[in-house]
Amino acid sequence: MKHSVIAALVLAVTLALTACSPAADNTDGATGDQTVITFRLWDDNAAAAYRESFDKFQAENPNVVVEIEVLPWDKYFDQLALDVASGEMADVYWTNSSNFAKLAESGNLMNITQELGTDHDEWQQSVVDLYTRDGSLWGVPQLWDSIALYYQKDLVKQANIDVNNLTWAPGAGKDDTLLPAAQKLTVDAAGNTADSPDFDAANTKVFGFNAQADLQAIYLNFLGENGAALQGTDDALVFASDAGIAAFQYLVDLINKYQVAPPAAETNTNGDITKEMFIRGELALYQSGPYNLKDIAENATHEWALAPMVAGPEGRTSVVHGVAAVGNSKTAYPAQTVQLLQWLGSAAGQLPLAKNGVSFPGAVAAQEAFVNYWAEKGIDVAVFIDAANGNTIPAPYGTQINGMLGAAHTKLLDVFLGAVPVPAGVQAAQEAGNAQNK
Repeated sequence: MKHSVIAALVLAVTLALTACSPAADNTDGATGDQTVITFRLWDDNAAAAYRESFDKFQAENPNVVVEIEVLPWDKYFDQLALDVASGEMADVYWTNSSNFAKLAESGNLMNITQELGTDHDEWQQSVVDLYTRDGSLWGVPQLWDSIALYYQKDLVKQANIDVNNLTWAPGAGKDDTLLPAAQKLTVDAAGNTADSPDFDAANTKVFGFNAQADLQAIYLNFLGENGAALQGTDDALVFASDAGIAAFQYLVDLINKYQVAPPAAETNTNGDITKEMFIRGELALYQSGPYNLKDIAENATHEWALAPMVAGPEGRTSVVHGVAAVGNSKTAYPAQTVQLLQWLGSAAGQLPLAKNGVSFPGAVAAQEAFVNYWAEKGIDVAVFIDAANGNTIPAPYGTQINGMLGAAHTKLLDVFLGAVPVPAGVQAAQEAGNAQNK
């Protein structure tokens, strides 16, 4: 499931549930003494959990009926822009960090700080920070994800790798343990590892690590772990610092110099190919988020487990992204919309998301149910909580960030491909992105 900007930009499904458009049935917003409130999101797994949640909400609030709309991820934000412009947006809807700022600044969102105040259950602070702008909160935290390391248990055991203490260092310096581990785990068809003179990179059977142009799972974290940043205080991109270039150079070297990561020619055109490779047993270490838990758990052909994300010179630094539910400031039913937002912010309202294993809920008190869901399946997801509560780096934000990241990403693909030198390519990517910040 794509909770993200990023990959976002991070994952989604396209199956729509039966749901009323705000402009379709019940266009007057009410049936008898009941007010119909619409709720829109982009994921059907989450929608099923929300249906369970809203059944409980409606039992307690019989005067309000909640109708769910599901739009596929690849159409969601284009349609959102059209519906906001036409005044037909849902009363409450999901958004991500790269889209909320423009909506807030254009006056289309309810101010959560004003409407809900502080009388609510505790929310994951990193998500609160993500949706706070100009001193106000603009969305109710719903889901969040951080980063950890999926690994193949048998391969790691055979190679005698300590997956709990993997660290990278610029230039693969003396403190680097990731590269030697990835070399031992990268194996060709004849059984030679990547640290062997007989290794045949043209016939690699298993790759060691998923170095790739994945902002959420890979390079944003590597930037933070080397003391670099994606953006500055004015929302401009600043990743072409010396520390940022060193982080990109390390990742590109894993692909093109050491050949322990899948070729960028493949990952540039299919960001999910490394997940598919991990599921098939063709990738030993896969750094990613909880948004891939269900897919891997249901389809992996081998035993796997989770470990802390790879650390860097400044320790482990995880991006924490989150999805928020926002209120339509132009709704014809503001009181009922606030009523629903209050429910969506409660642990009770988010419990179905957690107990069904959809995602970590934004309400802290409901998180244990998500942990228990996976514990019953033999998976310890505590590493994601540790990452979210440790050092973090913000997910992309700002009113122009979608266009900025799109322009930068196009240039970065050439960097990962090895088509341009890393310093010049990263600088060009930053300049291309900032040219969109108008």
